[in-house]
Amino acid sequence: MLPWLDNATGNPSSGHACGQACREAVERARRQVAHLLGCHPGEILFTSGGTESNNWVLQGLARRFGPCHMISSAVEHPAVLEVLRFLAGLGVESTILPVDAQGRVDPAAVEGALRPHTRLVSLMLAQNETGVLQPVRQVAELCRGRGILCHTDAAQAVGKIPVDVEELGVDLLSVAGHKFNAPKGVGALFVRKGLSLPPLMFGAGHEGGLRPGTENVLALVGLGAAARLWAEEGESLRGRMTLLRDQLEAELRKLLPDLKVNGQGAPRLPNTLSVVLPGARVDERLARCPELAASAGAACHADSATPSHVLRAMGLPDHEATRTLRLSVGLGNTEEEMRLAAAGLARD
Repeated sequence: MLPWLDNATGNPSSGHACGQACREAVERARRQVAHLLGCHPGEILFTSGGTESNNWVLQGLARRFGPCHMISSAVEHPAVLEVLRFLAGLGVESTILPVDAQGRVDPAAVEGALRPHTRLVSLMLAQNETGVLQPVRQVAELCRGRGILCHTDAAQAVGKIPVDVEELGVDLLSVAGHKFNAPKGVGALFVRKGLSLPPLMFGAGHEGGLRPGTENVLALVGLGAAARLWAEEGESLRGRMTLLRDQLEAELRKLLPDLKVNGQGAPRLPNTLSVVLPGARVDERLARCPELAASAGAACHADSATPSHVLRAMGLPDHEATRTLRLSVGLGNTEEEMRLAAAGLARD
């Protein structure tokens, strides 16, 4: 990104050389994101992140179909659940499906919730608090056979696991750049060819006339570079994160034998560990270990003392939910840091 701090002043819509250099940088980033997701560059629309992408899908399709029925799950990100609550005031009905104790939706429950006027099923690919993976491919398959659109919020999953839109079979997929080492405030939306999605905003003809506003070239260069990194080195990077996560869990179990891992019986992301720590509340444990960057629940609402809707949907009682900590490992972490983190969390 560094060269573009000085060289991104041109408007990508301009015909002069500076503008056209920026245009090529934007389109290169589009190709890189498309390559990571296994789709055509023309199926990628750039956004500010997962929240905008999710809103675009849900609000856009509500405008396209009018009063209709949508299905989602009780463990979705607020960028889906809050949109559905808003859309209820516009005549859109929604069914919010429960999850089992591991935090997974039963595809049979999705099938049972379908109605004649169901137009969309939105199911996240990976849960942001627990790392639990949802059966998106199976759900997309049953939707396709009935002519129902399927969307997945893959913000937490892209990079952490292989994400191929053809293999998943989804029609729409949301991406958040900062979840796989791109800058904050940039993302993408996959929209399958042939699907018409109305714009959320109106203005000039950027992003095929669907998202007006001059492109953030610097951030898009970063998004493309991150996509290239994970496309080229993802397998080894994911293996490294899995080893670190498993080491962290093992170190915690040595020091806290009564540790409980949320979603342990389900497929999970390689970097995420949601644990119920015995004894003190997690806010007290984190106060004793200020060197650790971790969240009690999701980072986007970590300042709330209320147990998260995700843990409640999984059936955790409040006394366990308030002792639940989400731990995530990243590319810069080391084995020594896993030992230090476990020791700090076990500190009396």
